Amino acid sequence: MTQTEVRAARADDKESVLAFCSHTWDWGDYIDRVWDDWLLDTQGKLFVSVSDEQPTGVAHLRMVTPLDAWLEGLRVDPNYRKQGIATALNRAMLVEAMQRGATHARLVTESVNSGALHIMNTLRMRPIGAFAPFHAAPIAISPQGRARVATYQPERTCLATLEDLDEIIAYINSSNIFPAVGGMYYSSFVAHVITAALLEQQIAARQVYLLRRWERLDGLALAEPREDHQGKRLSVGYIDGLTIEAISLIAHDLRSRLPDMKLESAYVYAPDLVLVRDGLAGIGYEWEEKLFYTYERGLE
Repeated sequence: MTQTEVRAARADDKESVLAFCSHTWDWGDYIDRVWDDWLLDTQGKLFVSVSDEQPTGVAHLRMVTPLDAWLEGLRVDPNYRKQGIATALNRAMLVEAMQRGATHARLVTESVNSGALHIMNTLRMRPIGAFAPFHAAPIAISPQGRARVATYQPERTCLATLEDLDEIIAYINSSNIFPAVGGMYYSSFVAHVITAALLEQQIAARQVYLLRRWERLDGLALAEPREDHQGKRLSVGYIDGLTIEAISLIAHDLRSRLPDMKLESAYVYAPDLVLVRDGLAGIGYEWEEKLFYTYERGLE
C-alpha cells in the first residue's frame, strides 16, 4: 500500500486535483468552481492527500457555525482508491473540527456509496436523516387564474413574518417530518440545523412559506433562490405538512411562483417519507431516483 500524507492544500495542487476530479459525474464536478474559495477559507480548511509525491485526494472542512462542522468535497484519484485515503482525509477534518471548537461534524453521502457508508462506521458517525431530491418545472398561471386562486383557494401559501415565529417553532417541535431529516435545512447540499435564529434569518429574507387551513398552520416550506450548474432554481431545503394534500398544496404553489421569480425549476430536498414523496409526485414533481443520508458525530 502506498504511503499517504494528509496536509493543507496549496495553490500548486490545483491542477493535479482538478485532473482527477474532472470525471466525477457525467457533467464533471464542481470542485473547479470552489477550489479558490476553499483554499482561502479562513473559517474552514482545504486538505489534500499526497501519495507518490503527488495529490491523490482532496476534502474540505466547512464551519457552518462555530459549533457545527461540515465535511464536503471528498474526492480520491481513481488510481489510488481502496488504500485508506478517504478515511485519512475524514480523520484529518474531524481533528481540525475539534481543534476549532466544533461540537458536531456532519456530512451527506449517497445511499448507494457502499465505500462511504463503510467509512462512516469506521469513523463512528451515525445516520440522522435522509432526503430524496425531486424537481419540477414552473407552472404558468394567467391573471384570471390567479384571481380564481385567490377567490376559491384561500389555502394558498403566504410568506411568514416574525409574528409567526413562535407558532412555526411549536409546529416543527410536534412534526413527524422534522426528525426524518435530522432537524436539518438543506442548501447546496449542506445541512444547517433548524434553530430559532435560522428561522428568523429565513423569515427576514422572505424564504419561509406557510400554509394555513381551518384556522391552523397546516404546513410550511423553507425555500431560497439558488443558481448552480443546473440553472436558476428555487431550492426547497425543508418542507413539512400534516397530510399528503398539505404537501401537494405547498409544492404546487411554489411551482406557480417560479415565473414571477424568474426561476427555471424547483428543487426539493424531500424528506424520505411516503407522505412527502406521494405529495410531490402527485402534482408533477419528478424523483431523481437518488437517496442521500446525513451522518453526524458528536465531538465533545
